[in-house]
Amino acid sequence: MTTHHRVEDTATEVVGLLLAAGGGRRLGGRPKALLTHRGRPLVEHAVGVLRAGGCARVHVVLGARADEVRARAFLPDCALVDNPAWERGMGASLRAGLGSLAGTGARAALVSLVDQPGIGPEAVARVLGAYGSPESLASAAYGGVRGHPVLLGAAHWAGTAASATGDRGARAYLEEHAERLTLVECGDVAEAYDIDTEADLAHLE
Repeated sequence: MTTHHRVEDTATEVVGLLLAAGGGRRLGGRPKALLTHRGRPLVEHAVGVLRAGGCARVHVVLGARADEVRARAFLPDCALVDNPAWERGMGASLRAGLGSLAGTGARAALVSLVDQPGIGPEAVARVLGAYGSPESLASAAYGGVRGHPVLLGAAHWAGTAASATGDRGARAYLEEHAERLTLVECGDVAEAYDIDTEADLAHLE
């Protein structure tokens, strides 16, 4: 099998899963998906990063002011997934996102967060490169510290969903299966800051 075919397989078998449901509680209740970055809603930027990094298919989990996000953000060819329980934290969004992949033929999910604009296509492509099968489990690392994006092969979805509570997302599952997790160093091509507070808004352009 040529490398070219392998890349095509990866593009169709791995779905980008963007968690964009947060309400921005520490940002005065401004949904993170709608923060402006380079003149457009942050959720548009994050979808573009996943596509540029090699994800042909993208599912976006919406929560806070989902109708407004749908109206204001241009998200063509994305599967938009509503998470009515978004206020319970990232875990509920991850469960909703993984649930949306059932029946799509996806063999892995590449999970990223809407509020990390310092993570670009280079990091996405590196972590995507760790995909081999539905058993794959990998994450970006920054100076050796685990971060996003996270690659979850389909064999890990049920376990991840079962342990995703509150704001922990996949963290509990990844800690339990650390010996199977491939860390992909991305510190040289990305910065893993979050947009959580007013001060963090300085990172946006």
